Formats: sequence, structure tokens, C-alpha cells
Amino acid sequence: MALLLVLLFIVVPILELYVIIQIGMAIGVLPTIGLLILDSVLGAALMRSQGRSAWARFNGALAEGRVPGREVLDGALVIFGGALLLTPGFLSDILGLTLLLPPTRALVRKILVARFAGRVMTTAATGAQNRMGQMFTFQTGRRSSPGHDDDVVEGTAHDVPPRRSELP
Repeated sequence: MALLLVLLFIVVPILELYVIIQIGMAIGVLPTIGLLILDSVLGAALMRSQGRSAWARFNGALAEGRVPGREVLDGALVIFGGALLLTPGFLSDILGLTLLLPPTRALVRKILVARFAGRVMTTAATGAQNRMGQMFTFQTGRRSSPGHDDDVVEGTAHDVPPRRSELP
């Protein structure tokens, strides 16, 4: 973790400055500054359009009754990509553009899902089990009755009336 922080806060800014200086030496100071401003403006416009598209897909998934997992991840990648494009530097702009363009964003999304899906599912299942275990008690087993050989879950549930002070 410490190595990641060193890379993020020391190595990456030094690399960004090196690239900016090299481009400035090749094309001049004013064109380099103009290019940095132009890619920030274009990045903001691209972030706005891709953000609207991700928001529309998110609302469409909710309207269809689907869990909008992919859409939420796309929205987070668009926000992160837009932030990278708004920061000055050509390396961060390349990464930000990668996260904003739909084909490359899909590739990044697949990599992230493959890398973190197991961890997310385990954490979600453990958290749900801990919360549900406090609200419900249940047993599973086989019940053999005439004509039925199904798995049966027996349990109890209790209605808890809301406290009046919490209601508006």
C-alpha cells in the first residue's frame, strides 16, 4: 500500500512534469499550454456526454427492474476518467481518455470485474448474512409430505412497528 502511495504522489507527478517539459521543448511553451487547456475542455465535454449516457443507461436498468451494476461501474469510470482529463498532464489525459471512450471503458470494466468480483461478492454476502441473521431465524431441511418432496425453509419473522419519532 505504501508503494502505491509513493507511486501515486511522487512518481506520477514527476513523470507528468517530465512529459510536459519534453513536449514543451519539442513544440514550444505556448502550444503546450494551449494543448493542455484544449484537452481539458474537450475532456469536460466528453465527460458530460458520456456521463449523460451512463445516467440514461442507469435509469433504463432501474425501469426494467434490473440491478444496475454495470451502469454504476460505468458511471464511476466516467467520473474518474473526467477527473483525470481535467488534471494537467498528458499521461493522466491518456488514462482519462481510456476511461471515457466506450470501447476501452468496456475493456477496463471487464478487467476490474475479473479482478474484484469475488472480493465484492464475498463482502456483500457476509454483510447481508450478518444483517439478516439479526432480523430472521431460519432452518433448512427436507420435509417429506405426500406429493411434495421439496426443500422447505421454516422460519419466523417479526413485524417491528416504526417509532413515531422517526416518521415525518
